[in-house]
Amino acid sequence: MLNPWRLRLLHQLHLLGTVRAVAEATRLSPSSVSQQLATLEAETRVQLFERSGRRIRLTPAGVTLAGHASDILDRIATAEADLAGLYSEPTGVVRLAAFTSAFHGIVVPAVADLAAEHPRISVQLTEAEPLVSRPAVQRGEVDVAVCADFPDAPVPPDADLARLPLTGDRVVLVTARDTAAGPRGRIDLAALADEPWAFEHPGAHLADLAERLCRRAGFTPRTVARFESHGTLLSHVEAGLSVTLLPMLAVHDRYAVRTLDLVDPPRRDIHLVTRRTTLDRAAVRVVVDAVRQRARAS
Repeated sequence: MLNPWRLRLLHQLHLLGTVRAVAEATRLSPSSVSQQLATLEAETRVQLFERSGRRIRLTPAGVTLAGHASDILDRIATAEADLAGLYSEPTGVVRLAAFTSAFHGIVVPAVADLAAEHPRISVQLTEAEPLVSRPAVQRGEVDVAVCADFPDAPVPPDADLARLPLTGDRVVLVTARDTAAGPRGRIDLAALADEPWAFEHPGAHLADLAERLCRRAGFTPRTVARFESHGTLLSHVEAGLSVTLLPMLAVHDRYAVRTLDLVDPPRRDIHLVTRRTTLDRAAVRVVVDAVRQRARAS
């Protein structure tokens, strides 16, 4: 009989690529992971692994079993949740990841609604950019993720994942509220080539987009500050020390800033990502519905 724990390790190896990475993800020693995988191979009586230098890689049989492992593990979680909630309302833990600007406008209000309406559902939240949260869904570390992408950088589809639309969000120029009146109507970024700019750190989902837009407008922004969070970024803009580009969802009204629409503003598509089999769990469906309702109201 196949052991679910060993199947999980096999699935992790398929996604992460090395025994060491699996050991770090599961907080085991590499030798323990290797031992469990060897036991799994013995139980199946099929060669699942082959050596490639100092590493092991999956054989075609190993890849096949790893694909089944994802479905098997999801089915086990669904069965456990269904049994727990057979004579009661949906129950269980749902792991939800979301990028920063989705938290205050969508995720936190949705989780607050759930706490009142479905107290037997526990939502575990993780703040993570789509580049991190989407692979976490694929690896089974997260049940649902709020993700976003732009038309010029779409994420390739994955047959194992369901993509559920939430809302759209346009990118705007953000300046201090007490700045001189400035232009009316839509603004051309080229007119701001001499302004001081602030962004998130390079590699962040929105920072790369903002700088790409400036270069497309014909200039390299004079960057005077880099920040980890939108809060400190908006405080810097609020003080009149910089301007920036952010999606509207990231601009909280507690900051004394104003927003100006761009000529031909880029829009990002905000959506939920989950494994298709995960949607079989009643608690996951309830969480998904709550997030989608809040997104429609935002």
